[in-house]
Amino acid sequence: MINTNRFSSILRMYAGSFAPLKNRNLRIYLGGQAVSLLGTWMQSTAQSWVVWELTQSESSLGIVVMLNSLPLLLMAPWAGSIADRFNRRMILLVTQSIAMLLAFSLALLIQTHLVQIWHIYIFAFILGTINALDFPAQQAFIGDLSGMSQVRQAITLNIMGLQVARMLGPAIAGILLKLVGSAAAFWINGFSFMVVLLSIFMVRSHQQEINKLNGGRGQFRDTVGYIRAQPRMIDLMVFAALVTFFGLSIMNILPSVADHVLNGDSQTFGLLFGASGAGALISTLILLPLSQASKRVGLIISGAAVWMGTFYFLLSRSTWLPLSMMAIFFVSLGAPLVLTTGLGVMQLMAPSNMRARIISLFTMLTFGLQPLSSLFIGYTAEVLGTQTVIMINSLCLVAGALLMFFFRNGLRDWELQPVEKH
Repeated sequence: MINTNRFSSILRMYAGSFAPLKNRNLRIYLGGQAVSLLGTWMQSTAQSWVVWELTQSESSLGIVVMLNSLPLLLMAPWAGSIADRFNRRMILLVTQSIAMLLAFSLALLIQTHLVQIWHIYIFAFILGTINALDFPAQQAFIGDLSGMSQVRQAITLNIMGLQVARMLGPAIAGILLKLVGSAAAFWINGFSFMVVLLSIFMVRSHQQEINKLNGGRGQFRDTVGYIRAQPRMIDLMVFAALVTFFGLSIMNILPSVADHVLNGDSQTFGLLFGASGAGALISTLILLPLSQASKRVGLIISGAAVWMGTFYFLLSRSTWLPLSMMAIFFVSLGAPLVLTTGLGVMQLMAPSNMRARIISLFTMLTFGLQPLSSLFIGYTAEVLGTQTVIMINSLCLVAGALLMFFFRNGLRDWELQPVEKH
């Protein structure tokens, strides 16, 4: 009887994870996002391979990611404030339309064999600027559609779509790269934005109005002051920063792993990225709902970070494709537990009129670190070798997570107590 009750409890928990899909507006929006994200991951994979073909340089791969993520760091004081003060639907319509035009422009350059590395540098920075405005607006818009009572589940569902795209997109891109060339991925991504634009037009959202008179910097200072008084928010940001700097940066040099370490080609690169997406998808479908049923957030994110570092170390020692795919698969089981849990819990803990600004600051202190991490891993990989720099990063990630867990006051015993929203 005990086992039956436990099984029934797990089934109810999973059913509750998908409850936000009963909301028509959220269902339409997440469907559009899933299609667009598939195109985005196809383009991201193809772009990395185009850069590698043009330069054969790990540092160039790092520069592209740096330029793409630098605006997240530079624009954080304003991006979240803009998303809180202005109509988020209109912001998303503008950002998604510009991203569509960028994809078509790059597709044309590649199709006509006119593309040069400086083109990709410029487009990466422009797209990063658009993403810096888009990300806080998009995450807060999900809360507008779902309501705060279901925001963690809604964010998890959005991440599920992301991970499906992350698994399928690189694999499809790898096949396209081999059969018809890289331009196809950019064309497909451009057309995928039409679906998400249509979904934004179709949905109805409820955004709380706030005072628009205060400046972006003043509101940003208020947000920093609020977070400084919330030690658990600081913990979430530190773990996300560790995983971003020492973990996700390794994904930037996967073309080098595929070529120099595994002696493969573009299809090898697609398989590595696909293994990462498969692990992240399993984590999102199974591990994230289980983690939401637990209040021990500190234990979960600490264990996930140590887990990631351990399997990155295995990746650094592997020269066999199946073993490398397995290592990346297991690494990717941990990343959503840290980043998605952090994003969802931060929204739960945030005041309703500060959500987008807190998301923006979370983005700045985590993904905004990618300019530094991308340059670091790109140049050190050229000097020390790809496998050596992956090993160093893996050890730093494990050490950082263990130091936080054992020496950060209150983290080990932290049990989540959601803040009631009015």
